[in-house]
Amino acid sequence: MPSAVCEGLAGSELRPRRGRCGPQAARAAVPEEAAEAAAQSPKRPAPGSRPSEAACRWVLLALVTLLAFATRFYRLDQPPHVCWDETHFGKMGSYYINRTFFFDVHPPLGKMLIGLAGYLSGYDGTFMFQKPGDRYEHHNYMGMRGFCAFLGSLLIPFAYLTVLELSKSLPAALLSAALLTFDTGCLTLSQYILLDPILMFFIMAAMLSMVKYNSCADRPFSAPWWFWLSLTGINLAGAIGVKFVGLFIILHVGWNTVSDLWHLFGDLSLSLVTVGKHLTARILCLIVLPLALYTAIYAVHFAVLSQSGPGDGFFSSAFQARLSGNSLHNASIPEYLAFGSVITVKNLRMAIGYLHSHRHLYPEGIGARQQQVTTYLHKDYNNLWIIKKQNTDSDPLDPSFPVEFVRHGDIIRLEHKETSRNLHSHYHEAPLTRKHYQVTGYGINGTGDSNDFWRIEVINRKFGNRIKVLRSRIRFIHLVTGCVLGSSGKVLPKWGWEQLEVTCTPYLKETLNSIWNVEDHINPKLPNISLDVLQPSFPEILLESHMVMIRGNNGLKPKDNEFTSKPWHWPINYQGLRFSGINDTDFRVYLLGNPMVWWLNLLSIALYLLSGSVIAVAVQRGAHLPGEVEGLAQVLLRGGGQLLLGWALHYFPFFLMGRVLYFHHYFPAMLFSSMLTGILWDTLLRLCACGLAASSLASRVHMGGVLSLLLGTAYSFYLFHPLAYGMVGPLAQDPQSPMAGLRWLESWDF
Repeated sequence: MPSAVCEGLAGSELRPRRGRCGPQAARAAVPEEAAEAAAQSPKRPAPGSRPSEAACRWVLLALVTLLAFATRFYRLDQPPHVCWDETHFGKMGSYYINRTFFFDVHPPLGKMLIGLAGYLSGYDGTFMFQKPGDRYEHHNYMGMRGFCAFLGSLLIPFAYLTVLELSKSLPAALLSAALLTFDTGCLTLSQYILLDPILMFFIMAAMLSMVKYNSCADRPFSAPWWFWLSLTGINLAGAIGVKFVGLFIILHVGWNTVSDLWHLFGDLSLSLVTVGKHLTARILCLIVLPLALYTAIYAVHFAVLSQSGPGDGFFSSAFQARLSGNSLHNASIPEYLAFGSVITVKNLRMAIGYLHSHRHLYPEGIGARQQQVTTYLHKDYNNLWIIKKQNTDSDPLDPSFPVEFVRHGDIIRLEHKETSRNLHSHYHEAPLTRKHYQVTGYGINGTGDSNDFWRIEVINRKFGNRIKVLRSRIRFIHLVTGCVLGSSGKVLPKWGWEQLEVTCTPYLKETLNSIWNVEDHINPKLPNISLDVLQPSFPEILLESHMVMIRGNNGLKPKDNEFTSKPWHWPINYQGLRFSGINDTDFRVYLLGNPMVWWLNLLSIALYLLSGSVIAVAVQRGAHLPGEVEGLAQVLLRGGGQLLLGWALHYFPFFLMGRVLYFHHYFPAMLFSSMLTGILWDTLLRLCACGLAASSLASRVHMGGVLSLLLGTAYSFYLFHPLAYGMVGPLAQDPQSPMAGLRWLESWDF
């Protein structure tokens, strides 16, 4: 057996299962026959025991890190204009600096960190980030790009350390780091003001921390064990605090933890008290700590964004009352609704707005030619309605009449204040939504017919309960048809001023489309109270913000002329994404993975499934493996299995998502596939080398194979680097373009 390559293969074997330490654990982890075979094979000292090897690891780590930072910070200032989603996340960073409230479908940590980076680097938050292509001019954008590039650069040393810990192989760690260093896609994502490098930083940090605390399993409850376990929890909070897809790394760590605890439970050398301590430690560090940090992120978010802004309309009226500058902030209005009150009624579904009417009529052929009723996102006098009794024209504001509160179950009329027409419905079909009934404004000076009567209901309340402004969730049931007032959310044509359709739905199921609350409330006969007493508590606004984000994510649809993709496109690098520029005179940046890296990763996943299955079947059938081969098998099955699980968890859930998807969603999974590629090819080359008789030839086969992969990856990066660093001149379709010969797929549009 060639000692130069295979002498340490038995030593490459992963540590015994977590929670088992000492001779008993070693005997439990390795079958007796394998132990004998391993004893007969040549071994070298455990990795890291020789100072020269440890020094080599640190030197390589330094070189890998230096190359990562060099590639990510090279030409970071180019192009000096807004690229792709910088228009969103740069703008949101500005909102934090200006303390202006906004809405986004992602949790706040990533945008907060971008805003903090901009603030610390001297950016004043005044750039508008209106659209891609807007030049930054004198505004300092480099701090925010530099922060994202810094985190993107750290992905490479994290991958190096993770693979080194899983495989105990320097070539495998170096190959994994090279694949990520020379990937044009990872490079592009790291150079702009985006959430992706921040998300991937926390995902990789969580993975590295998990692997590190697994390696401390023979020293439970030691200082390093607590450090890495706690750091794993911190990174999990960071990942889910940037994007909800951070849940996938939480599932990964959760699976590892459950497996860990199950094996500890089966270790009869441990008392149940000790197992209970292990369980408690993981609950504290991997559940309680991340939840506390995640909640703290939102506490900071709400504290910083205290000024009214463009996100107000997505949230409830009670939520808006918190925001300085909002019309509801520090306002005083009557608390309970009474007949004669002038009110505005707001729909609880996100981005629907206020019940609204105006003097324009529905056009011919669109139901009855009566006054239009819509919803409108902005505050307007045409949002005002007077709440009146069912069958009386007497003025309830007359001082001689006592105050009569509106209660759950009362029959009312809503009269539009500006036009004196009643809210009305009938059996005519709604303008856009079939099987729903049309809602109109009808009557003269408040006089109409029986189709103007509505029963007001408070959700989950008893008959007779009064209706509280801001807080009560109400529905309007049409008395004649039995339908429920709601908004479909569909945009009306130009004749409806592109406002949103209001209908009366015969389907009585409670949905946010048909639930409203009273916001503005004017009644001179009632005492005013400060809205401060009606403001929601922190748990309420935390829950509301998550409901709004979830609805926002589910409602994401492709925009006109926007490039979207399908999950099956991603691993094969089928289609990229334009970051900047379209024409040959533009500075063009195109998000596309390095083809050699991506196709090698795809091949590696297939090879891993094949080789891993063969080895697993052989082990299960009791096949006798030499000690060095068993060491490699354990590296492949355990270390590679962890990475394959990470890839699968970060990829396959996208097939179940109904929202719009983009190419960049695959990059967290790509990190795991690149690390798997490093372990797989190093292991396969070592196995090939073990079959050779000559020690020198075996060493040359192994190192030659690794070097070929490194050089091939670097050369592919040299060919495709203009995609990341920018291109000017003829498009790839032009034979004169330097990129003409590199358009290997018709779907690559650079």
